[in-house]
Amino acid sequence: MYTLVQEGVLQRIGRGKFRLGEDRKYIPEISSLSKSIFKKLKAEFPFAKFCVWNTSLLNEFMQHQPNRFFLLVEADKEITNSAFYFLREIKKSVFIEPTKDILEKYIVNQKEVIVIKPLITEAPTQNINDIETATLEKILVDIFCDDVIFLAQQGAEKRTIFKEAFTKYTINQSKMLRYADRRRKKEELNQFVETISNLWQ
Repeated sequence: MYTLVQEGVLQRIGRGKFRLGEDRKYIPEISSLSKSIFKKLKAEFPFAKFCVWNTSLLNEFMQHQPNRFFLLVEADKEITNSAFYFLREIKKSVFIEPTKDILEKYIVNQKEVIVIKPLITEAPTQNINDIETATLEKILVDIFCDDVIFLAQQGAEKRTIFKEAFTKYTINQSKMLRYADRRRKKEELNQFVETISNLWQ
């Protein structure tokens, strides 16, 4: 199996699970704002863990393109508030775990804002050019679990995103389900994926 994976005949999609075809790893483009914010945070909080990514990355998988994006900054829970006040000194449009009501009232006319959330332990992240960002497995689970931040990615659009993601890239299903389990949505996610296609095959 190892040889077949190395030769591009099989792609590993989980522990002991394989699918025909060459491995297609998801490597997102990191925006200049994401790089800048991440580096500032690491300079201020060198021992904290952060994950930074922009919801504009989802346009690749969507049929309808939203006109508002969020720069998501996820941080160790104990320094979330400190990171929020630090970023408020740099940029005005910063919100910490906003509710649907806050989004509707204060973010409606803003093109791009920074949203700070606690980083769930063992969340699957990846390092790209010294910037810690989300893996596709994490992105898909976050969309599935959070219908406030990802309101534009719900309903039929969510199904489109999942189908496109599974078609274009290799999804590590074990990693995705482990993270979904951390968010207490493992069974629901498993059932959702099974209803949209035979992606588990």
